Amino acid sequence: MRRSGAAASTPAAPLAYNHRMATEILHHSTCCLCEALCGLNITTSGDRVVSIRGNPDDPLSRGHICPKATALQDLHEDPDRLRGPMKRVGHQWQAISWPEALDLAAERIGAVQREHGRHSVAMYLGNPVAHKYSALLGAQLLGDALHTRNRYSASTVDQAPHMFAAWQMFGHPLAMPVPDIDRTMHLVVLGANPVVSNGSLMTAPDMKRRLKELRERSGRLVVIDPRRSETAEVADAFHFVRPGTDALLLLAWLQVLFDEGLARTEGLEGADALAQAVAPWTPERVAATTGIAPSVLRALVREHAAADRAVLYGRLGVSTTEFGGLGSWLVYAVSALTGNLDREGGLMWSAPAVDLVELTRLVGPTGSWGRWRTRATDLPELNGELPAAAMADEMLEPGEGQIRALITVAGNPVLSTPNGKKLAGAIDGLDFYVAIDPWITATSSKADLVLPPLSHLETDHFGLAFHGLSVRNTVKYGRPVFPRPAGALDDWDILTGLAARLARTSEHKAARRDRITVAAARKLGSRGLLDLALRTGRHGIARRPFGPRLSLRTLERNPSGLDLGPLEPAGAAR
Repeated sequence: MRRSGAAASTPAAPLAYNHRMATEILHHSTCCLCEALCGLNITTSGDRVVSIRGNPDDPLSRGHICPKATALQDLHEDPDRLRGPMKRVGHQWQAISWPEALDLAAERIGAVQREHGRHSVAMYLGNPVAHKYSALLGAQLLGDALHTRNRYSASTVDQAPHMFAAWQMFGHPLAMPVPDIDRTMHLVVLGANPVVSNGSLMTAPDMKRRLKELRERSGRLVVIDPRRSETAEVADAFHFVRPGTDALLLLAWLQVLFDEGLARTEGLEGADALAQAVAPWTPERVAATTGIAPSVLRALVREHAAADRAVLYGRLGVSTTEFGGLGSWLVYAVSALTGNLDREGGLMWSAPAVDLVELTRLVGPTGSWGRWRTRATDLPELNGELPAAAMADEMLEPGEGQIRALITVAGNPVLSTPNGKKLAGAIDGLDFYVAIDPWITATSSKADLVLPPLSHLETDHFGLAFHGLSVRNTVKYGRPVFPRPAGALDDWDILTGLAARLARTSEHKAARRDRITVAAARKLGSRGLLDLALRTGRHGIARRPFGPRLSLRTLERNPSGLDLGPLEPAGAAR
């Protein structure tokens, strides 16, 4: 068993700056610190960042940035950021080579699986994985090579209910529609604060400007939230709702639509059954619980139903409740029953250059629930993942399938998931833990091995996940700002290097297929895979006879990005 991971000092040396006179160079990049995909103009001189500003030519963000973007310089230059793999020796860290580190990680993980079974190794993906396309692709290959049911991610902490609702209603967990913010006339925000977040499961940089434009076209913003948020401060109307009661509010919302003949049910399968299900949930029945008076709720529903081009946007406050899945589904149902689903100014789907919904449909069935469950708490898997809140119990509960080793990728679950203290203690009892992370954090400080990838400014960028949730169809690719330091590895190199080593010694029946798949992917590389996806996507050279014909080369010629137009009705294509 491992000893408790006492915090150890980080041995990384400060950056060696080049102070010689150098020509200033302008680089076009994209901020990776939230979903907004704000375009950046980064000026460098030699090996130093001179300035980070918004790119006015970016077709989506149009020059907007927030303070997070300028922090990219601090993250890159942070003397505590690791520049090479570190191995724990007692309570100290020892630098080792990349081949030694990857061999050690694969050897120890493989040994745990051979002794305790393939499900004895868990993998946790943190939020930043979704912000780096190479990490997203590499993590999929590593997860496949592990063949473990103990897969976890930050998605189960906040957005899984939305994915479940999208799967149930639209047939795919990633087919989450987004508000057509730029053309709506009546926006209701429920349990969200987009003025601060610039969208969550909605890529919408500079929401302040977008909401100002809503008002300039005589539109209306209504906020329903337990607190008077920054978005509520600029709203036309604000209503308090008690935390955790969103599903009740939405049940009553639908009841009013049906009861007053405001629901548009033509072509909607199951509308009659839904009407019967919500019939008991009148505004009077839920008023005491939600804190919203029946007259106020009825007025909200009537106003929204009567509006031309209306949209209801529910996010964190809706999903992170006891009935988050139901609440998320009801948000979509409101749009469908008011005629605002897949319609200009309502809830619509992006048409990204690389469509993850389309790609995942090509490789097999999409969406699942309850194929297996956690041993200790009997919680179901969703889309191949178990709830992150269950990790600690799965480490502590003895028996077949107990987690004995852990891989975290760009995650700090001791601080970012429920039961953090319990998880910290459980990690201390593991046989082996490897963290793929640039820093020694509250979680990675407990690792036997820390494998740091390149900084954001040393790697390329493509918004693989978030172009598919954008309020306008755009596409862009950013080349690395700084050259890769000698001997350093990117997320792709680390993840696929581990996958290749594990597949080489695996006894799983699919090991041969894994070896072939990983070898082919590594030969093509993350850039090669991206280029292939762009060429074969809906805007790609292989499928588009006119207009922008996308490839990686096309995007490199247009570093500020390309505007592919507003959202369009998807209709039966979804």
